[in-house]
Amino acid sequence: MRRLIVNCDDFGSCLAANDAVEAALERGIATSATLMVPCPWAYDAALRARAHPNWAVGVHLTLTSEWARLRWRPVAGAAAVPGLADPDGFLWRHPPDVHRHARPEEAWEECRAQVEQAFRWGLAPTHLDSHMGTLQTHPAFFAVYLDLATHYNLPVRMAGPREMALLGWGEARAGAAARGVRFADDLILPERRAPGEDTRAFLLRTVRELPAGTGEVFFHPAADTPELHAMTNGGAERVADLRLLTADPEVRGAITAAGVALVSYRDL
Repeated sequence: MRRLIVNCDDFGSCLAANDAVEAALERGIATSATLMVPCPWAYDAALRARAHPNWAVGVHLTLTSEWARLRWRPVAGAAAVPGLADPDGFLWRHPPDVHRHARPEEAWEECRAQVEQAFRWGLAPTHLDSHMGTLQTHPAFFAVYLDLATHYNLPVRMAGPREMALLGWGEARAGAAARGVRFADDLILPERRAPGEDTRAFLLRTVRELPAGTGEVFFHPAADTPELHAMTNGGAERVADLRLLTADPEVRGAITAAGVALVSYRDL
């Protein structure tokens, strides 16, 4: 079979994201979402997920806070994980900052706090992934990622064989599988777009060329609101993601024509 997970990242980051993720899951082609627990609208996202137990909602493990005017702090508290907090008390902006300043043990503590908070809010997470790839681009932090997966017995987003080879971690996927960690056969990253290919064309080509097995694509849908554009200069792309997931009949038709089954992380 040819199966595709369509995940919405950044659930809980802002109200615009929450409205969009709900629309994408309820009337669009999205099959999963991941919650950013430290963010200001995370509790609202959790309430929506509790009201829709059929949704597949995981935890978007968040060790960075990248925006200029909207920031968030460690759930465990800066005193407990001092290496994860920048001089202003927020999570660092970029993954290399985390790798430079924080110990893997602090990443474990913070990620545990985020998953446990999700449980306390009434979620039953279906999977884990890593915001900005922070846990997936450094060997010591990748080890934490796999430890979390086995500790909670949850599937994870895993970089595809091509990207793992580029990182020099050609055996990492096999090693994770040997530990019983579940993940999709491939993660189809936006970086694989051809020159001049926009997101819509990339998704249509992905559907047509999807091999047997389970692949994953992810998006960052958001409603077109002043809040969104105050948060990021990339708001237009997020609004376009929402249209692509909810209001593009050609995409739905291409999925049907290709015989691709839309699945969620719950199916793993």
